[in-house]
Amino acid sequence: MFQPVSLFVGLRYAKASKGNAFISFISFFSIAGIALGLMSLITVSSVMNGFEQTLKNAMLDMIPHVQIKPKNDEVTTDFKSQLSQLPSVKRVQSYLTSDVILQTNDELLGVRLQGLFDNGTSLLESHIESGSVKQFQTEKYQLAISRYLANTLKVQIGSQVRVIMPEVTSYSPMGRVPAQRLFTVALIYNSRSEADTQIAFANGDSLARLMRKKSEEQLDISVSLYDAFSLEQFYLEFATLESKNYEITDWKVQQGALFAAVAMEKRVMSLLLGLIVLVAIFNIISGLSMMVKEKQGEVAILQTLGFTPVMISKVFMVQGLYNGLIGTVLGLIGGVLLAQYINEVMSFFGLSLLGGMALPVKFEIVGLVVMASLSILLSFIATLYPAKEAAKVMPAEVLRYE
Repeated sequence: MFQPVSLFVGLRYAKASKGNAFISFISFFSIAGIALGLMSLITVSSVMNGFEQTLKNAMLDMIPHVQIKPKNDEVTTDFKSQLSQLPSVKRVQSYLTSDVILQTNDELLGVRLQGLFDNGTSLLESHIESGSVKQFQTEKYQLAISRYLANTLKVQIGSQVRVIMPEVTSYSPMGRVPAQRLFTVALIYNSRSEADTQIAFANGDSLARLMRKKSEEQLDISVSLYDAFSLEQFYLEFATLESKNYEITDWKVQQGALFAAVAMEKRVMSLLLGLIVLVAIFNIISGLSMMVKEKQGEVAILQTLGFTPVMISKVFMVQGLYNGLIGTVLGLIGGVLLAQYINEVMSFFGLSLLGGMALPVKFEIVGLVVMASLSILLSFIATLYPAKEAAKVMPAEVLRYE
């Protein structure tokens, strides 16, 4: 009732159902364009965030986030204790890995074999399909392989696989031969990630024995972070330790290219879908510009009633912002609902991913706020030119022949 007069008139213009049908269509199209563009942007971004999170959980949890190797082949207990107390560090364990060849009667396959110590099997437990964790932890020369590797090697629980280690050799009458040993398949897991094709796991003590590591001090250190993407924070904390005798590498060496590609794809998709919103924003400029031409007589009358050029500008800015705000709210609600029920929508239309996999969805509140804010900001910027033109209307010129 007591709202500013510019806001009152602007909302009346925005909500008016009568007038030029073409201008009304342009206004409707601008609202629909913003809503559809923002809805598509939110849905795609949420699904891409979900894929990134799934990759992170399935792949990065199976490899050290940070690997620390002693230069003098000796790790002190005090250093491991200091590492475990860093705020960003979740777990510190002994670590051992080697590139090996897995051999059966039918197949030969090269993988990276990683030794698991202490409670290291916890990273596999959520992906285990069959086998005994207790057997893997307590018995010697036990192996955990992915379902992909099991199918490729044609083995199952209880089968024996020969592990050949080219980097560890010994002399024989035939010359140098690589170290090798029969391992028993104790666990089969399925993480549904690229790690399934590259990595296998062995009982840590057995792998250390095969690699001729005589003490735990000769092993590397595996550091798991609460957030694998918080490497910068970890390096800042790590710099406070006495770490000159250690070499450090992180997960980006092995998997950085994959996650960089996912991030690039997400940015490109967001840019392309953002163009839909941008086109709708231009419709606001077109609709308002035509509205200014059509309403010149009314604008002149408002000026004779005491409206200043600034107040006239605000009238059309309110009208444009109204369209942008309605489109943004509809797009935000529609995008969140569509992303939340994307799998049900795909099922309704008979669409499905390979293997019946569901699309992962992850909402980022900051991202949603940024997208909605940019949409409203662009809508506001789009009103500036038409509002400026409306403020230039000269009442004497317009009303001369009225």
